Amino acid sequence: MITAIAIIMNKTNKLTEAELTRYGRQVSLKEIGEAGQLKLKNANVLVIGCGGLGCPAITYLAAAGVGRITIVDDDVVDLSNLHRQTLYSTDDLGEKKVFLAGKRVQKNNPLVEIECLDTRFSEENAAGLLNDRDAVLDCTDNFSTRQLLGEKSREYKVPLIFASVLNYEAQVTVFNFQEGPAYQDLFPELPKDGIYKPEDIGLFGVLPGIAGALQANELIKIITGCGEVLSGKLLVFSIQSNRFNVIRF
Repeated sequence: MITAIAIIMNKTNKLTEAELTRYGRQVSLKEIGEAGQLKLKNANVLVIGCGGLGCPAITYLAAAGVGRITIVDDDVVDLSNLHRQTLYSTDDLGEKKVFLAGKRVQKNNPLVEIECLDTRFSEENAAGLLNDRDAVLDCTDNFSTRQLLGEKSREYKVPLIFASVLNYEAQVTVFNFQEGPAYQDLFPELPKDGIYKPEDIGLFGVLPGIAGALQANELIKIITGCGEVLSGKLLVFSIQSNRFNVIRF
């Protein structure tokens, strides 16, 4: 079990020619520019879970040039995952998701650093995992881990980018951002009507892809300062009705 992780990351104040070429369309946005891209290069991000939400989130974070991404997951690929977890294939059944995900996004962008940890987020390893992070993405699928991650991210003052999916609907928000609300402000306790198992509910395959991409989007905005962050605002959307609503809290 991991109790502490030493994070050594050499900050840089310059983009290479390869980076300027790879991220050129992004750098050309005046709100990002070279300064924003450099912030992404120097960012240190934690992703908990590499399933339906984690797959798109990790893919877009690496593609955007986030310099260091640590992925935490201890699950293996199951046939029932493949309609939504697009980093895996039929040939991967029974293999560890975290190593497959890391290998594939690293292949897509060898300019970023990917760390893969075959473990679960827990009380024991929370400090080591959250220390010195610029943000953490909650890509989990169970209430107890979300509750713990909410508590610990608030304790260590790490912005928490949250998403959840169910049937045709999703929620996305950001906690602990610039003294903004925390997870417990919106979800003060576990559901009283019982905790469902993810495998027991229906889920439209495209839905976590959209929600995970939105999580990556919030991370990029947090790091670069480009755009309005979903702090104190819960984005709720249905892909069945194409309705997107923002609820302030």
